[in-house]
Amino acid sequence: MAGAKAGRPAGRRDMTAEVAAPTDVSPLGRSGAKPAHEQTAQEDRDIAAWDEVAAMDEFKQLVAAKLRFIVPATIFFLAYYLLLPLLVGLAPDLMKTKILGQVNLAYLFALSQFFMAWILAFIYLRQAAVFDGMGERIIAKLRAARGGK
Repeated sequence: MAGAKAGRPAGRRDMTAEVAAPTDVSPLGRSGAKPAHEQTAQEDRDIAAWDEVAAMDEFKQLVAAKLRFIVPATIFFLAYYLLLPLLVGLAPDLMKTKILGQVNLAYLFALSQFFMAWILAFIYLRQAAVFDGMGERIIAKLRAARGGK
């Protein structure tokens, strides 16, 4: 049969993609620019000199704002997370206190850790939007300095 390859039964269809077919991962012909993930090191040039960016007041403010949020949030998360095993070990009678039927304080505290993590993630998402805005303003300033490129 004409469509069969050597060593394959004639009834089976070869699923190997053809060169320059629409299903190819990297087609031979291209009408636009290469996607970012296919660029070589020479083609993928930064829009800024990073020493210049690091020296910008706006960038320093962005880093300081992130630290003001991330460091306290991390300390709070770790303290809250480690408080359960500490309380179970140091105050077992308190943690055995029944709250709802057979559910004791230790179980409720453990359950609260899930809610605390979700709430903290939600707060971070809101704050990340602020950080993104600060970053976009830095990029816009850099592009304006380079003539809008």
